[in-house]
Amino acid sequence: MSPTSPASPKNRRSTPTRRLTTAQALVAFLARQYTERDGRRQRLISATWGIFGHGNVAGVGQALVEAGHGGNGAAHRMPYLQGRNEQAMVHAAVGYARQSGRLSAHAVTTSIGPGATNLVTGAALATINRLPVLLLPGDTFATRPADPVLQQLEVPYAGDVSVNDCLRPVSRYFDRVTRPEALIPAALQAMRVLADPAETGAVTLALPQDVQAEAYDWPEEFFAERDWHIRRPAPDPYELETAVRAIRSARRPLIVSGGGVRHSAAEETLAAFTAATRIPVASTQAGKGALRHDHPADVGGIGHTGTATANELARTADLVIGVGTRFSDFTTASGTLFADPAVRFLHLNITAFDAHKLAALPLVADARTGLEALTAALAGRGYRVDPAYETEYTGAKEAWEERVEASFATPDPTARPTQTQVLGLLDDLVTEEDILINAAGSLPGDLHKLWRTRSHDQYHVEYGYSCMGYEIPAAIGVLLATGARSREHRPVWALVGDGTYLMNPTEIVTAVQENLPLKLLILQNHGYASIGGLSESVGAERFGTAYRHRDADGGFTGPPLPVDLAANAASLGLRVLRATTVDDLRKALSEARDAEGPTCVYVETETPDTVSGPPPAQAWWDVPVAETASRPAAVKAREEYDRQVAARRRHL
Repeated sequence: MSPTSPASPKNRRSTPTRRLTTAQALVAFLARQYTERDGRRQRLISATWGIFGHGNVAGVGQALVEAGHGGNGAAHRMPYLQGRNEQAMVHAAVGYARQSGRLSAHAVTTSIGPGATNLVTGAALATINRLPVLLLPGDTFATRPADPVLQQLEVPYAGDVSVNDCLRPVSRYFDRVTRPEALIPAALQAMRVLADPAETGAVTLALPQDVQAEAYDWPEEFFAERDWHIRRPAPDPYELETAVRAIRSARRPLIVSGGGVRHSAAEETLAAFTAATRIPVASTQAGKGALRHDHPADVGGIGHTGTATANELARTADLVIGVGTRFSDFTTASGTLFADPAVRFLHLNITAFDAHKLAALPLVADARTGLEALTAALAGRGYRVDPAYETEYTGAKEAWEERVEASFATPDPTARPTQTQVLGLLDDLVTEEDILINAAGSLPGDLHKLWRTRSHDQYHVEYGYSCMGYEIPAAIGVLLATGARSREHRPVWALVGDGTYLMNPTEIVTAVQENLPLKLLILQNHGYASIGGLSESVGAERFGTAYRHRDADGGFTGPPLPVDLAANAASLGLRVLRATTVDDLRKALSEARDAEGPTCVYVETETPDTVSGPPPAQAWWDVPVAETASRPAAVKAREEYDRQVAARRRHL
């Protein structure tokens, strides 16, 4: 090797270096990473969440002390956020990333053992929803001076496995940094994946605790500011021309808007496309809000929790145009929704994996770039749907709006409200500034069918993983992304049932600690209302879904449990407003919206009747029913299941 080679020892000695521990180097590196899209530049990793233990306290913990208070300058400091539950910290980071348009993310550091394994659920949620989060779990000693150490999993057939390997299948990128110098390629790959709109999700760098504290002479170039450009890939000309021909030949096309529209900031482009073509737009949970609820082309949610308007259009559509959607079973009604024998699919998606689903014509591109190309290509060819089709779907939309009004109506202000009446009162109160966050239970279905979305980012329902316990920490992440500490902060509502609240209320303490104006709405219905309804429909007779005392036969049909969630929320530091009637609730919601600190509204909801309850499911969802059973409820449910499943088809 030549003495003047860049890799020679002499040259290495002359290269400027900085002596830091691996953890210090990682934090300094993260503080200098930026994303850029459409001329907008911002920090890629803007803060780090953490709970400390023996796996990270002396490494990443010490590095965060220096990064937060040392001489790095304000621009390169790493803010620290204190969490109470590792899963919740990931949820908060995911909420932040979604609200930030996937252009900025948070890191999460934990100790080894249970601290690391608690990350798995949050990591799965991030990856399924294609949202970036950087996970930095501590790991066992790379040098193995003491083996095993506290909380170490011993695997008899492999010495290099730890509990962090649980994160491999739920991460878009995983690496274990067993030497300081290995951090350089691992960190660069981690940033590449986080900033890649087609690959992003949870990224894990497992950090052995001895390596975190080990010093190394790092090249100064590693700490230079680095911009990661968020690309907008354009469609292939052949795929574009094929797509244009498919649209021009369609008589009853329907757009299905997914989360990719929001991630690409393509809402205005979608509106321009529909203005030119008059094609109606249905939305998945992640895509709801791409068009305002009062936009003429918006026909509401699609699938099992969708509107009658969208689902009837889906059943008769001859071309389904997916934009940024994964086409989950809720969207396709488990393969029963798109019923026209000649139906075809056109999928505009930034990933080829999703673009080819349902044997679709693929249009692999960024959602905004792809819609712009489609609009331009169709402009000179005079395409627009038949006026009769437009009249049909706008009329159906008006009829559905009457059902929404009936569900929201509160004829008796002194009565206890139903869940849909709670949503109606909130609907009367909010403006386009408010953001609603939900993830699980019966609320996602009611919201998807009924909520009138007023802005592109108002509707924040996590339904890729539908994870109970997401709402409160995610609201904290959203608050941080929307400038909650400024005077002009936006109202952010976390909507939870009692089952979800009991899963993960811990980050209430974080909201109180940071004085974030969280608005928590707890709906007490004494159990798992959503699963109770599903249980009844599949012949399981609501077994084990109510929060009640045991009865004499050992079941759970006794009196409701004397659980006071309002008192619990108050004990964690929230200001709590209790509401008993419709009138009480209206006043409490208004007071909470104006509150400058974290506030909770607590209401016990009434079981809905046929007037004030939500409309029933407008499409099927496949939950297999016992093929043989002795109880009449299960036998009847199986008969209905066999009837429904006969309509399922594979689109090949």
